Amino acid sequence: MTLLALKEDRPTPKEVYNWRVYASAAVASFAACMIGYDSAFIGTTLALPSFTKEFDFASYTPSALALLQANIVSVYQAGAFFGSLLAYVTSYFLGRRKSLFFFSLVFILGAGIMLAANGTRGISPIIAGRVLAGLGVGGASNMVPIYISELSPPAVRGRLVGIYELGWQIGGLVGFWINYGVNTTLPATNSQWLIPFAVQLIPAGLLFLGCFWIRESPRWLFANGKRQEGLEVLCWVRNLKPTDIYVIEEVQFIDAELDRYSKEVGKGFWKPFHALKQPKVQWRFFLGGMLFLFQNGSGINAINYYSPTVFKSIGITGTNTGFLTTGIFGVVKTVITVVWLLYLVDRVGRRRMLFIGAAGGSLCMWFIGAYIKIAGPASGQASGKMTPGGIAAVFFFYLWTAFYTPSWNGTPWVINSEMFDPNTRSLGQASAAANNWFWNFIISRFTPQMFLKMEYGVYFFFASLMILSIIFVWFLVPETKSIPLEAMDRLFAMKPVHSANKMLMDQLQQEDEEFRRNNVGGFFADEKDKVGCLERVESV
Repeated sequence: MTLLALKEDRPTPKEVYNWRVYASAAVASFAACMIGYDSAFIGTTLALPSFTKEFDFASYTPSALALLQANIVSVYQAGAFFGSLLAYVTSYFLGRRKSLFFFSLVFILGAGIMLAANGTRGISPIIAGRVLAGLGVGGASNMVPIYISELSPPAVRGRLVGIYELGWQIGGLVGFWINYGVNTTLPATNSQWLIPFAVQLIPAGLLFLGCFWIRESPRWLFANGKRQEGLEVLCWVRNLKPTDIYVIEEVQFIDAELDRYSKEVGKGFWKPFHALKQPKVQWRFFLGGMLFLFQNGSGINAINYYSPTVFKSIGITGTNTGFLTTGIFGVVKTVITVVWLLYLVDRVGRRRMLFIGAAGGSLCMWFIGAYIKIAGPASGQASGKMTPGGIAAVFFFYLWTAFYTPSWNGTPWVINSEMFDPNTRSLGQASAAANNWFWNFIISRFTPQMFLKMEYGVYFFFASLMILSIIFVWFLVPETKSIPLEAMDRLFAMKPVHSANKMLMDQLQQEDEEFRRNNVGGFFADEKDKVGCLERVESV
């Protein structure tokens, strides 16, 4: 296999890589546009002259203003934490698709409430609305990676889950630039800051409408006794007939895995909680949480939510200049995300990208911190002109973005979406998403105070955590690229970790050859059942 070739677990018909699976992933990923937009627009909106004037920021002391800004930003993450846990409940009873309906409506309600804020009513509607919007995106952040991974052929699962990350970056790109646009084209009135808040409704509305088209996850349907519907959806998304050997194999894999977990864990809302007593399940929950600790420990959300503060710390002054620099940051992230999505995640692999991103990103953070320590740019740039050292710091900031974006930005979501077994997948993803939002909350809540107290030390802190993440991944996280969802238990049981993927892929290919030699009889009760199912699928 070459670096740019897809590695398949078994021979895969070209029809499997069809537009339906990509379109379904794209529609679900409007949820990521909601999340990405918020993470980008809120920090610069808080710095808009119209917003600071409307809510009288000038009357606050530096520490009180830092606390207010932290509260405005972080209540969103707090809501998202609880939303990601609530998604386990809705997923169990409603399924993946209806859960996305529900959480998109919750977000729309929250975004609408924010628009009621003004200088007379105060900032309370924004805070209340952000709690509700956070609840919506938290639930969606749980559902979308699961939904996409359960639809995806193994060889392109990383790419398809990566569409979720691409949606995040597209939303962020709009969020980073919109305030530059309103600040340069509109007067500093109420409308200037209301427009960025109102734009949140666009991706949420597109997700809500898209849920009328997408299908339910076939694996969820099989797991909940809706076998016929699950088979029809599986054939629809694979663009194959139910008699195709690829479909027969996939259904048998699903059945075998569901049967095994029915015997080992059992079915029911509380059964996955009982599975938490098993060390192998606890271990994957721990790995999922730690991946998001290190993701947030890279410093990304400190930059996303407080980009004007970050750029001011390296000597960039002026509202428009700060917004422009932030906008370029968004462009760099989006372009590199496209490269990661199309060429890296399913070819280079998860582990290797995490190593490269952490090593390169850490070096960049050390340089930026050292520059701030030596030059003190934030206190000496009254003229607004950048020194050569400052220009180098900005370069290393964008270089850090180039290392971080194709590695720690989306890869933890990909790994968490695929490493749990069928009975604990919803609960595992709920735990992973909750961990993401918990660490996100910690960073967003305390970043303003960290910059006030630690200054350049903030960058050294993030650089150190990125070094620790290399050790963590090398010894504990196996490569999940190209492994079928139903074989993840076997992957995580193999040692040594760094060779587990290759050993399992060799085994799977040998097993597939044997399976095909044995002339599979299928999974239909009789010929009449086969013909009837084929007719129903073709009519869809």
